Amino acid sequence: MTSSSSGAVPKRERVREFLLSLIESRGAGEAIPSERTLSAELGVSRPTLRAAVDELVATGALVREHGRGMFVAPAKITQELVSDDTTLSVPAAQGTWSSRVLEQSTIQAGARIGRRLRLSPAARLVYIARLRLVDGLPMAIEHLHIPRELVPGLTPAELEAGDLYEHLREHHDVHVHEATQSIEPTVVNEAEAEVLDVPVLSPALLIERLTTDSSGRPVEYVHSVYRGDRYRIVSRLALGTGAGRRDAARRGHHPGIPPGDFAHGDIITSSTVGDVQDG
Repeated sequence: MTSSSSGAVPKRERVREFLLSLIESRGAGEAIPSERTLSAELGVSRPTLRAAVDELVATGALVREHGRGMFVAPAKITQELVSDDTTLSVPAAQGTWSSRVLEQSTIQAGARIGRRLRLSPAARLVYIARLRLVDGLPMAIEHLHIPRELVPGLTPAELEAGDLYEHLREHHDVHVHEATQSIEPTVVNEAEAEVLDVPVLSPALLIERLTTDSSGRPVEYVHSVYRGDRYRIVSRLALGTGAGRRDAARRGHHPGIPPGDFAHGDIITSSTVGDVQDG
């Protein structure tokens, strides 16, 4: 892995965040500025801007219409996996995990991430791009955003040693309590492919997570790209048979379970685990 490939990942991330902020500020079907205009505004090359746009087109956030431009795509359908009163446990993923910091810097939150962390757009965040490895092989790229005031003096060495949440608790008095996480399919761009050692446009999982502490305060926003050829998410559902069945059937269904098939309103538990596949 070269230094240029590592540096390209955070650069592409900044372009991606800017585009996502544009998308969130517009409604479905609204146009966004041209690639020429955006590349000039961001001070990046047209190929870099186009690669970020291609990624968002591939994941369904943007629609490109030949001769007309780029438009915000319709919103995706969101399916909750569990009900609000359900307990969630997350066992440790397989393999021996380690981390390598690709970049660490202090940035402004901006509108999009500021909303998630309930901070001013001008608030200062610690931004970390780190490569996650399993048994020494690249598995994922994480982009972490943590309010700077919560982690004064945080060093790359700390981010590469041990469990991050345990470290935040013991050294920064940040007690993470729960998280909301979404998972959807994506593909890797050129910079990510080089770092993860996979072909460009290989399938991957885009995982976004907002973590809060024991007082309900957001303490971390992170999105990660996991290799689709070596990582999968496995969920185990315990399905009840109580009186909520009819109400649940009217509300919708659970992923992979057709409407009417075990669509009960009283799911008891959900257990989710990361499953590393043999290469």
